[in-house]
Amino acid sequence: MKPVRTKTPRKLLVKKGSQTSLKDPVGVYCRVRPLSLPDQECCVEVINNTTVQLHTPEGYRLNRNGDYKETQYSFKQVFGIHTTQKELFDVVANPLVEDLIHGKNGLLFTYGVTGSGKTHTMTGSPGEGGLLPRCLDMIFNSIGSFQAKRYVFKSNDRNSMDIQCEVDALLERQKREAMPNPKTPSSKRQVDPEFADMINVQEFCKAEEVDEDSVYGVFVSYIEIYNNYIYDLLEEVPFDPIKPKWNSCSTPMRNTDFVPPQSKLLREDKNHNMYVAGCTEVEVKSTEEAFEVFWRGQKKRRIANTHLNRESSRSHSVFNIKLVQAPLDADGDNVLQEKEQITISQLSLVDLAGSERTNRTKAEGNRLREAGNINQSLMTLRTCMEVLRENQMYGTNKMVPYRDSKLTHLFKNYFDGEGKVRMIVCVNPKAEDYEESLQVMRFAEVTQEVEVARPVDKAICGLTPGRRYRNQARGGPVGDEPLVTEVVLQSFPPLPSCELLDINDEQTLPRLIEALEKRHHLRQMMIDEFHKQSMTFKALLQEFDSAVVNKENYIQGKLNEKEKVISGQKLEIERLEKKNKTLEYKIEILEKTTTIYEEDKRTLQQELETQNQKLQRQFSDKRRLEARLQGMVTETTMKWEKECERRVAAKQLEMQNKLWVKDEKLKQLKAIVTEPKAEKPERPSRERDREKVTQRAVSPSPVPNAPPIRLRHRRSRSAGDRWVDHKPASNVQTETVMQPHVPHAITVSVANEKALAKCEKYMLTHQELASDGEIETKLIKGDVYKTRGGGQSVQFTDIETLKQESPTGRKRRSSTAAPAPPDGTESEWTDVETRCSVAVEMRAGSHLGPGYQHHAQPKRKKP
Repeated sequence: MKPVRTKTPRKLLVKKGSQTSLKDPVGVYCRVRPLSLPDQECCVEVINNTTVQLHTPEGYRLNRNGDYKETQYSFKQVFGIHTTQKELFDVVANPLVEDLIHGKNGLLFTYGVTGSGKTHTMTGSPGEGGLLPRCLDMIFNSIGSFQAKRYVFKSNDRNSMDIQCEVDALLERQKREAMPNPKTPSSKRQVDPEFADMINVQEFCKAEEVDEDSVYGVFVSYIEIYNNYIYDLLEEVPFDPIKPKWNSCSTPMRNTDFVPPQSKLLREDKNHNMYVAGCTEVEVKSTEEAFEVFWRGQKKRRIANTHLNRESSRSHSVFNIKLVQAPLDADGDNVLQEKEQITISQLSLVDLAGSERTNRTKAEGNRLREAGNINQSLMTLRTCMEVLRENQMYGTNKMVPYRDSKLTHLFKNYFDGEGKVRMIVCVNPKAEDYEESLQVMRFAEVTQEVEVARPVDKAICGLTPGRRYRNQARGGPVGDEPLVTEVVLQSFPPLPSCELLDINDEQTLPRLIEALEKRHHLRQMMIDEFHKQSMTFKALLQEFDSAVVNKENYIQGKLNEKEKVISGQKLEIERLEKKNKTLEYKIEILEKTTTIYEEDKRTLQQELETQNQKLQRQFSDKRRLEARLQGMVTETTMKWEKECERRVAAKQLEMQNKLWVKDEKLKQLKAIVTEPKAEKPERPSRERDREKVTQRAVSPSPVPNAPPIRLRHRRSRSAGDRWVDHKPASNVQTETVMQPHVPHAITVSVANEKALAKCEKYMLTHQELASDGEIETKLIKGDVYKTRGGGQSVQFTDIETLKQESPTGRKRRSSTAAPAPPDGTESEWTDVETRCSVAVEMRAGSHLGPGYQHHAQPKRKKP
């Protein structure tokens, strides 16, 4: 009876990022290439197997004192100029291939300046294969006997694999072989001698603990990123010989020129992994076949001759090795036809284009544009590494700009925990590349601090291990064990001797007949026993079969129920995933809206603060203006009050003088009238007239009830005091014998702060016209004091008067009543106290030079 096959348990889906607590840093290695010429200056020195040191070459003086600056950089391991490709592969790439065979992803890329040996490290040279052919050789050495038939695995456009039975695979193989130009290379063809030496790896390398109960398939693809566009190097582009092709210079291209294919787009699959949509994936069965596919795409890759490198890569190349693994069924004969059990792992080998400076490569035109795009993509890679390091070290959540470049966008899953990341920094030790090598070392130092989550281990299949070899040995003989017939024959009694020596022998034949009868009887008994046991065994088999059928029906019912529950849970999961995506989209929109509102809020707050500051300034200006206007109003009021008082006093004095003149005339007239005519009238003397005028009570004093004058104490005038002799330019030079002379004086025409700061005394020479028409010179003296505002103030203490008058004229003082001149002219009133009791304060920083602030002493009001 044919055994019943049970369904394999489904693989548990492990959510991405579930092991984010386990992280490994990015492995960064350094390889130093030998110098092209032995007499070249070297700027890189290998200190030990983990450290290199950069020496500043001649001509580069980084410090002002002229000393050379030496810097050291550490790596996971440093490979010197004598390192072989095998040693480099064993340390860097071998663990990645091991992980690939065990279902884990890996990324390996070379980084460095142009001409530093990146392509040599990745591809190799004749007789010394690089990392790529060695990876292929190790993969096929490990899975060679476990590979599935061609077309059992079939790639689709959704970054996944379909599985088909061997019959469908056979039909597809026959169909492809019938095509005139098959795309898939055949393993029966001879190896191209152009790269035969590269893939001839002498050292045998094989992965350990390969799953023998699985079948494997290898698919390769080859793309390049040129000017931030992705091109498929394995795509077959039809060439039209009739229609001319035009290059970027608007000139016809030759038929031998390469027509660039259509650029490809990046897509995201259901597992949120990035892939190139529509990229050609070729199934290969050997190292020669895989490297032939690589070499076919390598011929299409863009290279150019620059000033620094004869064959400079003008694009980033990515060679993907995809390993598909599926378990065998319970019989160990065929592949399990369940798509969920397929495990896909990928190893990406990236040869980055070298960073370069245009002033050294002498690039122009298209070469200059290519160099700009290369440097821009490498700068984006560096920025992503810096943001990742900052987020991990400081706990920030800045967005990593993966989408700024196709290179970083394609490999963003590796930095999110989808596999191991390894980088080989290639360094050219020549002195001309010192500045570029310095930038490369700094980038490597940043990259080493970035940690990547460990990939999740694949789920273990629920089938019995070792079923491949056990089922292969099921139909053959079991070692040297004896057959069942031999055992049965040995249980029979031995036959007696059958040799007849005498014709009269009557014992031999009866003994032989007796032995044969015993054997026949034993045989019959064994047959009966065998029939009984066979009937019993049949009954047991029927019972067991019925029990198995019942259990199978029961299990099938349970499985159906479980499948219904699982399908319902799947629908619920899909619904929740859709809801989760919708909520994430809403959250993203809300976050963007919140960011916009926060920016608006900050802008409005800044505007509000600006307006508040503006209002505060306006309010302060208003208060200062009000204080200034108040001071001006007060000063103007006091000024007009003094002016009014002066005018009233002048008018009173004028009226009193007129009244005095009239009284004097009446007195003279009365004396003339009352005087006897015989006698000659005697003219009274001036002293008598004055006495009479003083004793007269008819006309009051011009300033009645004047307060007593307070006598000022004359200060001692020491020889050390310095004076400021203020003589206005409008003064008239008098011809008096006595002239004012002050020793140690600074003579100025306008009072200023500088002069007042140097002196302790102040004297103002003031001239005015007296009542009798003569010039009266007054010397107004004062002391200089410092003020709190940083200026100087003058307090007037004394007045000296110098006056010239005619001996025949009348003497008149401004403070006492004097008669008006007979011609009726009015003298000018001068209030010396009003004009001289002023303090002058010099303020520093005035826009008009030394500032003046007048503190006028209020004039004593008359009662």
